Amino acid sequence: MKRVNAGFFPPIPVNNDKSRPMYIQLYDWFRSAIINGRLHPGQRIPSSRYLASDLQISRITVLTAFEQLHAEGYLESSVGSGTYVAKSIPHNAAKLTLVDSRWAPSPSRPGSRRISKLGTKFLSAPVIPRGFRAFQVGLPALDRFPKTIWSRLAIRHSRRTKKELMAYGDPMGRLACREAIAEYLSVVRGVRCDPAQIMIVTGSQQALDIAARVLLDPGDQVWIEEPAYPGAVRAFAAAGARLVPVRVDEDGLDVKQGIKRSPHARVAVITPSHQFPLGMTMSATRRVLLLDWATRNGSWIIEDDYDNEHRFAMRPIASLHGLDKDHRVIYAGTFSKVLFPSLRIGYLIIPKDLIPAFTRVRELSDIFPSPLHQGVLTDFIREGHLERHIRRMRTLYLERHDTLVAEIRKQLGPSFNILTANAGTYLVMLLPDGLRDTIVAEKAAQVDISSVALSTCYQEEPVKQGLILGYGGVDRKQIQDAVKRLAG
Repeated sequence: MKRVNAGFFPPIPVNNDKSRPMYIQLYDWFRSAIINGRLHPGQRIPSSRYLASDLQISRITVLTAFEQLHAEGYLESSVGSGTYVAKSIPHNAAKLTLVDSRWAPSPSRPGSRRISKLGTKFLSAPVIPRGFRAFQVGLPALDRFPKTIWSRLAIRHSRRTKKELMAYGDPMGRLACREAIAEYLSVVRGVRCDPAQIMIVTGSQQALDIAARVLLDPGDQVWIEEPAYPGAVRAFAAAGARLVPVRVDEDGLDVKQGIKRSPHARVAVITPSHQFPLGMTMSATRRVLLLDWATRNGSWIIEDDYDNEHRFAMRPIASLHGLDKDHRVIYAGTFSKVLFPSLRIGYLIIPKDLIPAFTRVRELSDIFPSPLHQGVLTDFIREGHLERHIRRMRTLYLERHDTLVAEIRKQLGPSFNILTANAGTYLVMLLPDGLRDTIVAEKAAQVDISSVALSTCYQEEPVKQGLILGYGGVDRKQIQDAVKRLAG
C-alpha cells in the first residue's frame, strides 16, 4: 500500500491488488473525496506526472482516471495553470449524493423518500410464495412435462430464425400463434373469435392489468368476487378502481347482490368456470343474468378462465364468452398452469372495436411479445402435443388430488373440511373454529410447506379460514411427507 502527500493534499491510498485496475482505484478515490468534501471546489490537484512518480504507477493510468473525472464534471483544467476540482460542485455535495454508489437509505428529511399511497398499500399486501415446496399454488407437474418434444421444437425454430423475427413485432403477437390458440379455444372452451381478436400477453396478470387500464377511469366501480384472486384485486386497485366485493356461493357470483351493491359498475371480474379460490362453477342462470346486466348497463365482463383445462369428471365447462352475443366479455387465459410458468404466454380475446385501444396500452408496457416461444407453442398445439399433455395431466392431477385428500383425512382428521372442485391443481382445506389461517400458514412455512391463507383472498371480513394447497407440482411421496409435517 502506497500513499502520496502533495503539500496539504490528502493522502491517496492505492493497492497493488490486481482485482481492481489502478485507474479505477484513483477514479473512485477522487470522486469520493470530492463528494465527501475532503477536496473543495476550486482546489488544485497535483499534476499527473507528480502522482505517477510518487505512486510509482504509469502516467497513462493517472491520465485515464483524470479523463473520466473530467468527462463526468468532477475536474476542470486551465491552460498553463493546472487541474482543479470543478467549481460547480456544491459545497454540500456529501448531503446530496450517495458516496461510492452504495445504497444507504438514510432519509435526511421526513417524507424525502415518498412513494405513492398505492405503492405503500401494496407493501403490506401478502406475498404469494414461490418455489418448489409442497404445496405451492399454481405450480404444474414440471416433472411430467414433455421436455424432449419441446426442446426439439425450440431447436427447430431457433435454427429457422429470420431477420423479421429479430426485429420489432406485432403488439398483438404472431399471427400463426393466434390462429393456433383460436382453434384450440374454439374446440376446448367453446370460444368464438377471430385470430385478429387475440392478443398474446405474458400471462393472465398482464392481461388483467392491460384490461383495467383500457376500461377504467379512477373511481370507476368494479365488481370483484368475494373471495377473489389477489392478483386481480391488485391489478384493478392499481388502475384506481373502487372495488365492490360481491359474494360467491355454490352457484358462483351472486349477480343480484352485485346489482344491489353497485348497479352501474363499469366492470365485473369473474372466474366462472373454476372460481378462485373456492372452486365452484357459475350456474347457467347466473351467467345469463350477468350477461343481461352487462348488456343493459353498457358494462364489461372480464372472464379469467383460471385452471379449467384439468377437469376430472367431465369435459371442461364452456366459457361465458361463448354465450356473449353483445361482445361485452373480455376473455383472459394462460398456459402457465397447462405447460410451465416460465413460458410466459397468455392471451386476451378482445372485442373488435376495442382492439386499437388495447394495442396502444400494450405498447406502453413491453411493446410486443417475444416471438420464439410463440413459434414453439404454435407447433406444440398443431402437432397434437398440447391435447395429449392435457389428457395425461388430468389423470395425474386426479391421482394427486385424491392422495392429498386421503392424507388430510388420515393425518388431520374430520375436523378439517376439504373443498374440492373436481378440477384444477389445488384445493382448499378449511380450518376448525379458533384457528387463524395466516398464523397456520406462517408456521407451515417454518417446516418448508408453502400455502396461501384463504382469508387473504377476502376484501371484507373473511367468512372462512383455511389454507389453499397446490398439489400439481408434488408427487405421492412428497404429499405424504408434507401432510405429516403439516399435522405436526
